[in-house]
Amino acid sequence: MPTSRTRRSPLPVIAVAAALLLPLAACSSSSGTGASGDAQRLRVVMAFPPAQAMSPYGDDAVTLSRLAVIEGLTTLDRNGAAKPALAASWKQENPTTWTFTLRDAVFQDGGKVDADAVVRSLTAASKASPLPRVLSDTTLKATATGEDTVRIVTGEADPLLPQRLANPSLTILSAGAYKNGKADPAGHATGPFTLTDVKGAVAATLQRNADYWGDKAKAPGVDVTFAADGTARANALRTKAVDVAEYVPISQASLLGDSYVHEFPSARTNGLSLNTRRGVFADPAVRAAAREAVDSQALVDGVYEGRADTARGLLGPGIPWAAEKRTAPTGRTQAASREDVAKTKEIVLATYTNRPELPEVATLVQQQLEKRGFTVKQVVRDYAQMEADALAGKYDAFIQARNTLLDTADPLSYLASDFTCDGSFNISQLCDKRVDAAVNKAGAAAGTDARHRAEMTAEAAVLGADALVPLVHERFVQGYDDTRVEGVALDPMERTLITADTRVG
Repeated sequence: MPTSRTRRSPLPVIAVAAALLLPLAACSSSSGTGASGDAQRLRVVMAFPPAQAMSPYGDDAVTLSRLAVIEGLTTLDRNGAAKPALAASWKQENPTTWTFTLRDAVFQDGGKVDADAVVRSLTAASKASPLPRVLSDTTLKATATGEDTVRIVTGEADPLLPQRLANPSLTILSAGAYKNGKADPAGHATGPFTLTDVKGAVAATLQRNADYWGDKAKAPGVDVTFAADGTARANALRTKAVDVAEYVPISQASLLGDSYVHEFPSARTNGLSLNTRRGVFADPAVRAAAREAVDSQALVDGVYEGRADTARGLLGPGIPWAAEKRTAPTGRTQAASREDVAKTKEIVLATYTNRPELPEVATLVQQQLEKRGFTVKQVVRDYAQMEADALAGKYDAFIQARNTLLDTADPLSYLASDFTCDGSFNISQLCDKRVDAAVNKAGAAAGTDARHRAEMTAEAAVLGADALVPLVHERFVQGYDDTRVEGVALDPMERTLITADTRVG
């Protein structure tokens, strides 16, 4: 997938706006304040309707995390390092064995968060079908070693296990959540808000969890609606039908006004993947010419209206540690001349419609490539119709928006899946021994700092091969009136949005 979220074709704006406003009006009229009248309920519109009835084993897990409903053993800080959540502490016994000590906490249905509950939840996730992506490259077995201690053994050494356990698909739920082979988080999780009602793909209702182990939610509840259409979300914010609008489109940001627009660096890099195995770009000199043709600043100014960052590498400013550890690309080939490029065959440049900026990016990149001498044909369709062909190497060049932190909040899995010989998402068809060795070295590095440095060495090798030309680093835009709303999380890793501190003033 191009991102961690499932994309859907939007309905007409008017229809979406009508569907959006009606549930909110109903919620607001009946519950504008909490039971004690102490604070106003939050009204939030989310971009991605539930796809699996709020199952924690698919993309809905991210929605549950962003609404502060679910929690795992760990959580992540801004740098992607693991910190305590339901686990108060942990210790690595040997390369494959870890012991986690639980904090004193209860589920939203009153049951105690104990070792048996953790084992039950992690075992259920490992047996889920389809398997959560976070477990696609590892195996783990959890065993209770005491009422509040859990031993987790991985099939191979996994230095990222604490970060992995922060993934929303590895949430810890009470026994009541598991019925008929499914996991239902409603009323069975541990977060600051309890999911109490879901109306299909239209709306959901949350209530404050009075028994939360941490700081209690400042809002008495959250009324959530779902609208895939970005213009409808922006209009709902503009008309004050909602307090928070998730993912405001770039095209709408300038229309809302500065107090409503909150942009911040993301972990997404939009890049031009070049087919290194067959066709024109099998020649590294021609790939180098394509890289030299791309003008990132023109894309930032012309497509993103300045609301993106110019390309700096595979990892952008949404990953704070990357810049200081970055090294120059290694092993680059001298670019082919314009005359030699003009002799090459027509190339197929592909991208998808699901992210509205990408077709515009493709048009500008086509112009830049043609200026360098390339003959370019564009293919633009829905992503679902293109993924198989892209992975099979049927396009010469493919523009995509890629979340570089993926499931473990560390770029190691991205580097391995996208750029190694056996990578599962290797659209560039790259198979380079130098890159594989660099990625393997990063995976074996002991300690976070050493791994990060090794990952930047791997980045330099990928960039040196010109397998992917970074185009821009996206910024996210969340919408809320900062004169009224406080405590909205601006998270480059997309895991948090509403928190215990979020409130309407």
